[in-house]
Amino acid sequence: MGDKDTSQRSTQPITVVITAYNQGDLPLQSVQSALQQTLLPTQVIVVDDGSIDQQSLDVLEQIQQLAHNKHIPQITVMTQENAGVSAARNAGIAAATTPYIAVLDGDDMFMPNFLEQASAELSKSSQIVAVSSWLQCFGVLDAVVKPIGGSLEDFLPRNCCPAACLIRQADWQSAGGYTESMRHGFEDWDFFLKLLENGGSGTSTITVLEQPLIQYRTAPASANIASMTSRTEILRDMITRHRESYAQHVDSVVLALDALATTRLRMWEDAVQVHPELQQHSLATQEFMRSPSFGDGGMAAAVRLRVSDYTK
Repeated sequence: MGDKDTSQRSTQPITVVITAYNQGDLPLQSVQSALQQTLLPTQVIVVDDGSIDQQSLDVLEQIQQLAHNKHIPQITVMTQENAGVSAARNAGIAAATTPYIAVLDGDDMFMPNFLEQASAELSKSSQIVAVSSWLQCFGVLDAVVKPIGGSLEDFLPRNCCPAACLIRQADWQSAGGYTESMRHGFEDWDFFLKLLENGGSGTSTITVLEQPLIQYRTAPASANIASMTSRTEILRDMITRHRESYAQHVDSVVLALDALATTRLRMWEDAVQVHPELQQHSLATQEFMRSPSFGDGGMAAAVRLRVSDYTK
């Protein structure tokens, strides 16, 4: 790690902003992934959002010690009272002195060529406002997740980009940064909508590279899982924040949401056909088959399953 040639730094300097909160030694792994890039960042800023457990505090000290190594990029550790990941990201990005910013959560990691490939993509056009990649999930889930990126119209029905991404500091500032009052999920989605709306012409896009260049840690207590319990309330808040965009694209949003719901229903139907024991052991499946939903394709799916049972 300490032997990497600093001449490999990008001609368009990059700062990696890593946010951390009570994550033990995981932020150190995130920092190491930034320092092992084929295209080295100019600066790495770690923003601790008020960690209180001793291991996390000790690891912050270890990261700070790396700053004394002259053969690696500048490392800065910032601390703040607990204010949420949006506030931590904003603080780190505001402190950066480079035009490009790579955002990374303290429990995730970049693959070695993420910055090289993402910066090459971002530099292609000012209409590209963020670049990310597919996710190599590990931990509870071992899978490759393939977000699609896209335009404002693509992002209104659902988030299409991981939180880890490369952006321009100028675009972050013009969009007003991350919304710091959003502390219960979807702050990334909200920020991407702001980036895409900021262009005004409707031509801004977010690119997701079609290869897994981000290692995404999955755990039972992750914020994404926890946010599902309050999803409806957060969605209502999202619509309020971006009401004009939703009003302008209401047709495409409704059609996209219906397509998503139909796809999920079909996937469940396929799962029951492949694993018919679900009809005996899954209480939710039993209840659905006793009383299928109406108006959303549920009754038709139940009929198809019964026909499948009869033809076996």
